[in-house]
Amino acid sequence: KYGLGSRLQRQRSGAPVSSLAGLSLKEGEDQKEISIEPAQALDEVELLPEDCYTRPVTLPEVTTLRQRLLQPDFQPAGAPQLHPKHKHLLMKRSLRCRKCEHNLSKPEFNPTSIKFKIQLVAVNYIPEVRIMSIPKLRYMKESQVLLTVTNPVENITHLTLAPCEEGDPDDINSTAKVLLPSKELVLAGKDAAAEYDELAEPLDFQDDPDIVAFRKSNKIGLFIKVIPQDEKDADVTVSFKIRHDFHNFAVPMQLSEEGSDGAPEATWLSHHVELRLGPLAP
Repeated sequence: KYGLGSRLQRQRSGAPVSSLAGLSLKEGEDQKEISIEPAQALDEVELLPEDCYTRPVTLPEVTTLRQRLLQPDFQPAGAPQLHPKHKHLLMKRSLRCRKCEHNLSKPEFNPTSIKFKIQLVAVNYIPEVRIMSIPKLRYMKESQVLLTVTNPVENITHLTLAPCEEGDPDDINSTAKVLLPSKELVLAGKDAAAEYDELAEPLDFQDDPDIVAFRKSNKIGLFIKVIPQDEKDADVTVSFKIRHDFHNFAVPMQLSEEGSDGAPEATWLSHHVELRLGPLAP
């Protein structure tokens, strides 16, 4: 419908492909024959400039025959006279999932379109971990690092942190020992209007002040302890696992036996996290 293949298909079947194919005459209008006068040779031609044979030739500034024929209206002789050629959009591509046939990426060429996009990218569902503050790191000494974890979904997410096991194939760059909180963390759901609602009461999650430094909307700040194990000048890197629950609201809800809507079951996902904390303090 939008691509070049449909045009080629019509051309193969014998249908004429022309820019005038969509034009039609109105009822009762006579068809007029347009006569075009043939080109005539001139007796006098324009003389070449005087420095045509004496001017030094710079090959990078001279256009090729192909470049001149691509712009038959002007046929530029020099590179400074070249302009981008206007080209109409011939195709519209979208990427779909091979299993569920959902749109993963759909280009919108109309800037006034307000259609809702199907968000099936992983970054829209996995909690985001960022480094907020780093103290001076010293060899074989314990330091406390402040991280922030943000919940990108609209429902409450439960989160746990765990160190990498011995022989983990993902743990190849770690140069420090990390001490993580053993308690389960609870992240509030994302609410775009929460920061503008002054009357909204904050939820009480009963956070441990030794673990959670602060809580703001769907973001929390938590402490982890790092002990560098490598005395080299390379950056201190820590690795650990993050485990959280996930509710797939993209699939249609199934009706239970009683006839009520059944909420999607929680699926626990695990991800490998690697943080680079910078070099050791002198």
